[in-house]
Amino acid sequence: MRAPPALETARRIAGGELKAADVLSETLARIGSENPRCNAFTRITEERARRDAEAVDRARAAGARLGPLAGVPYAVKNLYDIRGEVTVAGSRISADNPPAAADAFVVERLQQAGAILVGALNMEEYAYGYTTENHHYGPTRNPHDLSCSAGGSSGGSGAAVASGMVPLALGSDTNGSIRVPASLCGVFGLKPTYGRLSRRGVFPFVGSFDHVGPLAGSVADLAACYDAMQSPDPADPGCAQRPLEPASPALQQGIAGLRIAVAGGEYFEGYLTAEAEKAVATAAAAAGARERIDIPAGAEARAASLLITFAEASNLHQASIRRRLADFDPMTRDRFIAGALLPAEWVLQAHRFRSWYRQAWRQVFGRADVVIAAATAFGAMPLGQDTIRLGGRDMPLRPAYGLLVAPLSFIGVPVISVPVRPAGRMPLGVQLIAAPWREDHAFRVAAHLERQGAVSA
Repeated sequence: MRAPPALETARRIAGGELKAADVLSETLARIGSENPRCNAFTRITEERARRDAEAVDRARAAGARLGPLAGVPYAVKNLYDIRGEVTVAGSRISADNPPAAADAFVVERLQQAGAILVGALNMEEYAYGYTTENHHYGPTRNPHDLSCSAGGSSGGSGAAVASGMVPLALGSDTNGSIRVPASLCGVFGLKPTYGRLSRRGVFPFVGSFDHVGPLAGSVADLAACYDAMQSPDPADPGCAQRPLEPASPALQQGIAGLRIAVAGGEYFEGYLTAEAEKAVATAAAAAGARERIDIPAGAEARAASLLITFAEASNLHQASIRRRLADFDPMTRDRFIAGALLPAEWVLQAHRFRSWYRQAWRQVFGRADVVIAAATAFGAMPLGQDTIRLGGRDMPLRPAYGLLVAPLSFIGVPVISVPVRPAGRMPLGVQLIAAPWREDHAFRVAAHLERQGAVSA
């Protein structure tokens, strides 16, 4: 049972064909049916949701102008503040914190657009991982195959949309945590330009490259959610104070005039399975991408991003490491301890390399407006699997999900993961990578691929 598209729901509520309260009841019924199977939700905010749905219906009856997402249900990764709820961030330690006094900024924005928040979603502890095999709240399962991972760290967000429980969900992306679940669950996911959306009220992981963004079942729904979240936020020093640049108008522009290429080179091609190669080829053919651009130093970029991740994340959690070490997931604990032991010169060198790598991609964008690359080198694997063979060697499975996404979070460029599903196979995502602040370019290509039937959730 798939959730109706968000924009269709909003249109029918605005036109009086549906009541928001009835849409919510159907949503809660889907959650009640599906969530025991895949464990996407950790909290249902039913009382708040019913109150907000009734407010939408009263406004409609009074002839008031409704917001663009009025009555549309959505859910958020449980590191977003929800007024009156504890922001657990996938952890046992944060579960002891007091309830949030206010909603996260982007949750406020969606409330203003009329969207109905229905709950919080499972994730890796403190967003540190790629499979959402949460030590405290249980694993989130892939709706396409319940024995397999939904990806991470926003696994609950990917599964909630893919299973049809909600049409929209919010995740976060530090080293690929929106794009990996989008890829494995077969939905659309956006990591916007670093600083585009406010992170106020979102529990941090690595402040120098944390992003927030939406996941959705269609390009139009993804754009509508992203547009509603946009706003300068002077209270978030990491949020760029730019005017609104809505993506929805770009969906009708087509791809004429855009230079579209495929990411080449040993790193972005050398790890791909046959299914991932086919997914990239399908998207490239539909987009008319004929040029292949060798992307340099992908392995070094991933290594540098991980060094910074270890260092910043460990520093953030030092007090908890000293006081409550036993309450961490053992994997998270070991990563934080390792990060605390890193030599400062390594981290400084990683930041220097990051500046160089950003310049290298500027040169790439001198030749192409959008670059196509696989989001994950392979589809969802069984929960509990430890290794995978890629590029002729066995690799640890969990970090291997992030091979192709981490180098792009590292430099903050906007990326949309679009879903391709090879016949008889699990879904795979393809990344559409654009220059900073050019989300519209990625959306134009995503909409074209959707119209061509090359991608679909």
